[in-house]
Amino acid sequence: MANYVFAFHGGNEPKSPEEGEAIMAKWGVWMQGLGEAIVNPGAPVGQSSTVSSKGVAKDDGGSNPLSGFTIVQADDMGSALKMAGGCPILENNGTVEVAEMLAM
Repeated sequence: MANYVFAFHGGNEPKSPEEGEAIMAKWGVWMQGLGEAIVNPGAPVGQSSTVSSKGVAKDDGGSNPLSGFTIVQADDMGSALKMAGGCPILENNGTVEVAEMLAM
């Protein structure tokens, strides 16, 4: 088994507090479904900045800004992708980047 980072990108802002609550409820159901596979539930993140090799910081997060992360344990990349495929951000114009964490 290996650990995988789910990096959440994008996603639309809720249009109302009620919509926000409904979205959070979907996240709760999805996270609960991941169960013991969760190594670190992670967190949503605020506005991100990007630093280039020239040292210039941009405060727009780039073309596909990070919106949060979770770390899970899975048998292989295929299993991790299947888990990520149920993420509610996909219903909300967002994406999930999946990457295996390498042992150091």
